[in-house]
Amino acid sequence: MNFQTSDLIYIIPAILIAMTVHEAMHAFTAHWLGDDTAEREGRISLNPLRHIDPFTTLLLPVITLVLFHVPLLAAKPVPFNPNRVKFDEFGAALVGIAGPLSNLAMAIIGALLLKFSNGVILPTFLIDFTQINVALFVFNMIPIPPLDGSRLLYAFAPEALQEIMAKLEQFGIFIIFALVLGFPGFFDILININQSLLNVLSRI
Repeated sequence: MNFQTSDLIYIIPAILIAMTVHEAMHAFTAHWLGDDTAEREGRISLNPLRHIDPFTTLLLPVITLVLFHVPLLAAKPVPFNPNRVKFDEFGAALVGIAGPLSNLAMAIIGALLLKFSNGVILPTFLIDFTQINVALFVFNMIPIPPLDGSRLLYAFAPEALQEIMAKLEQFGIFIIFALVLGFPGFFDILININQSLLNVLSRI
């Protein structure tokens, strides 16, 4: 991602849209599967104020865009009770991946609009919007708790691995940032996956 400070006028609304839909889809999917915890807290909403954390949603992605050219951000976690959703661990996995899949869907929509509008509809915004949604999809699908991809892994993991993942969850966010920021090889893998997906989207 080639980031310029002037792009903030496009990047900030793109992040807010991507994050809001991501979190609302977590909440909606949990409700659809039988748990109304998120609904009772007003999280089935397209109002970004319902989902914003001042540091992890607004400040952190700007810092990481400037330093690493990839936005790392988190909204307020959507609460849900995995014991109340249908299909047990698989239901919880559906709640988990609903957010990243919404980012992938938005990236596809952004790429299609960019292609078929012939640059008429805010091309800079659509480029940033597509790139941000791809980055959020890739990052959130890392199968380390508490990221969304861990829910999918947990559903198919043997019991021994599930126990390890449960113990790691309270430390997971520190593990993730240590990997992303402290190990260039891991960060390079994320960049390569991002670029591969962007290359696919550019050809649709």
